[in-house]
Parts: sequence; structure tokens; C-alpha cells
Amino acid sequence: MGKRRGVSAVNVVFGWLRKQSKKVKIALGVILSLLLVVFLKFTVKNYNHFFIASELIHAAGIIILIYKLTRQKTCSGLSLKSQEVTAVFLAVRLICSINMEGDIHTVLDFATLVSTLWVIYMIRFTLKASYIKTLDTCHNYYVLVPSAILALIIHPKTSYNYIHSVMWAFCVYSESVSVLPQLRLMQNAQIIEPFTAHYVFALGIARFLACAHWLIQVFETRGRYLWLIGAGYFWFPVALVAELIQTFILADFCYYYVKSVMEGQLVLKMPV
Repeated sequence: MGKRRGVSAVNVVFGWLRKQSKKVKIALGVILSLLLVVFLKFTVKNYNHFFIASELIHAAGIIILIYKLTRQKTCSGLSLKSQEVTAVFLAVRLICSINMEGDIHTVLDFATLVSTLWVIYMIRFTLKASYIKTLDTCHNYYVLVPSAILALIIHPKTSYNYIHSVMWAFCVYSESVSVLPQLRLMQNAQIIEPFTAHYVFALGIARFLACAHWLIQVFETRGRYLWLIGAGYFWFPVALVAELIQTFILADFCYYYVKSVMEGQLVLKMPV
């Protein structure tokens, strides 16, 4: 009885949301996100844990894909191009991490990279018959080339050499748009099966946690990082915008994912 009432209340809420304009939905999403960031600020003491949690959740998403590929023997609904872009930025970030940090992030990046390369191998060779190439229409260079050009222009000024600074910036920019080929494929297909939806939702949560770290840093420094733009230092503001862009890109999908889960739908339908 209580469960039925809970489901009914959820349906009422989502029914009300469907009737609202896009601007209202965006405003409500921003308000909810900020409330979650405030909650995290006062509950998490070490903000570095945000990045660790983000990387762990990304790894969990990859594990979901591995389960799908090994049990269902199909890669239908997965974007090969998105996985390739992910492998590129992970490989570059791993090189940077080995030379600049060499900590838990390095281990997590290595594990995620190996898993991603395995997924790429499965899509390209073992399960290539189920890969729907005609729906995977967002080419890699649409994502990688602009990221590389922006990294050459805007990158952090650190004690490390120029190459490492550019590579690190490239990782941030390419990661922020790496999910675009996957979202494009899902828009073309319009129907997303559960495991692919779980994977993309995991990416959305991971990006939100990373974005929360940047936003809390801005608050803790009273906006000092943002004012550096006045001194010609564009790296931090641009990196923050990159994180916000990816979070915003995934927010719409996450809304429909939560809606489908709450309504007990096994297959997620994207809006036309």
C-alpha cells in the first residue's frame, strides 16, 4: 500500500514536470544541483574524495558494460566512437598522472583504461555483428580536434613542462564532450536498453561529483580563481565551464533515466 502511494506521488511529480516549460525545468534542475552541492560541501571534509568517487563510479559504469557484453553477447546501443574518445583521454591522463602525481588516481585511470580498451576490442571484433554503425554518426574528430586546439591555447601554468600542461588541458576538454557520440547514438535509436542506460547514468553521476568539486573550490576561495581571468589566466574558468557543459549535457538524460526507473520502465525512451 505504502509502495503504491509512493509510486503514485512520483507519477504526480513527473506529470507536473512534463507540463512545465523547458526554462522552468532547467531552473529547477539548477536549483536541485546547487542544493546537492551545498549538502556535499557540509558532509564531505576532504574534497579530493569527489574525484576519487567520480573515477570509481566511472569504473563501475565500465563494469556494467563488461557485464552486458559478456552475458548478453551484444554491443547494440553502444557507441564505439565514444569509447575510443574515452580511451584517448584516459591514456593521455594516465601519462600525465604518472609523471605529475603517481597516486590512487593513477591506479584508477589505469584500471579504467584497460577496461575501456577491452570494451573497444569487443565492439570492433568479437561482437561487431551487433554494432549498429549507421546510428553511431558523431565522428571522433568532431570532439578531439577542437579539444586539442583549445588545449594549445588555454592550459594551466604549472611547474611542469609545456607538453604536460597542454596534455592535461586536453584531458579536461575531451572528457567534457566524450559522451556526445553516445548521446547522439541514443538520440538516433530513440530507445535505450537498460545496461546502456545504467552506464550513461553512471557517467552523469561521475561528472556531477567532479563538477561539485570545482564549484566548492570557487566558493571556498570566494571566487578568487574566477577573477584570475582578469590577469589573463583563463585556465580555471574554462575548465569549470567544461565541467559544467558535460554535467548539463548529461542532466537531461539523467532526468529521463530517473523518471523511467521510478515508473518501473525497463526500456528508456528518449524524446524526439
